[in-house]
Amino acid sequence: MGSLPHIVEDCQGILQVYSDGTITRTSQINFNIPIHDDGSAIWKDMEFNASHKLRLRLYKPASANPESNSRFPILFYIHGGGFCVGSCSWSNFHNCCLRLASRLQAVVVSPNYRLAPEHPLPAAIDDSLSAVKWLQSQALGGGDVWLSSRVVDFDRVFILGDSSGGNIAHHIAVRTGSGSVEFSPIQVRGYVLLAPFFGGSDRTESELGPPEGLLNLDILDRFWRLSLPAGETTDHPWVNPFGPRSPNLEKVTLGPMLVLAGGNELLKDRVEEYAKKLKEMGKNVEYVEFKGEEHGFLTNDPYSKVSNKLLNIIDEFISTNSN
Repeated sequence: MGSLPHIVEDCQGILQVYSDGTITRTSQINFNIPIHDDGSAIWKDMEFNASHKLRLRLYKPASANPESNSRFPILFYIHGGGFCVGSCSWSNFHNCCLRLASRLQAVVVSPNYRLAPEHPLPAAIDDSLSAVKWLQSQALGGGDVWLSSRVVDFDRVFILGDSSGGNIAHHIAVRTGSGSVEFSPIQVRGYVLLAPFFGGSDRTESELGPPEGLLNLDILDRFWRLSLPAGETTDHPWVNPFGPRSPNLEKVTLGPMLVLAGGNELLKDRVEEYAKKLKEMGKNVEYVEFKGEEHGFLTNDPYSKVSNKLLNIIDEFISTNSN
């Protein structure tokens, strides 16, 4: 008799892959992060992709800014999780979106996407693009009252990606280019990449440094093993934006980008190099590093002092690129 199936990949107990190919996911996750809902933003869930049964969470300020009669900009928030875990309903992402909506006075669209290893890349990228297309359908008269042209300004859409969501935001930017008519009548004015999850076969100094919090190099490598199609390496274009098979970004017209990282991130060097190379190509890119901060500091505590500083920077980026 053969041996019983055993765990070969374990993502902190949330996702487990067994030797016989069986995959289990827990629906009961104790984040130890309480919901911080002070009533300044309201939210609701809805389906945006019937074929894959994908839902999104929509947020808006509870009341309009009394000093302004203008419509809300739209902030499209793509959550993280290494392409393998995560949901718009998780308390950390939910708190972050509540804060983004109330602090930035914006309507926030937070979609789910299919997860690996059941759905390897590019499923997450394709699903996020389909969510943007759903937003386009709302601009064309989709009917949701929160996304009425009297409430939101479809000419001021900003895509914010967190970790693996930042990777997805990069690929949306590259696929659509700046000023693309593909999503007309919505206009994507800029991209905010929060420590985008990139990789490559050559290790960086920060990746080889000490682990930060719960994040370490083994976990990063595990996410890539699970999210990539069989036989692919971390120099695949979905992983490494400057890999040997990646598109030449000098020839791509990108929208304005705000790229951010914590100084103690394992991903810090890779993120900084990404912004540096794009800037050398003449792209409109701003890089900001938060000394001493670890991966996910905004998501895990959106009300902290450093998160308030980050939100001020994002607010300025939105204001600068809204005209």
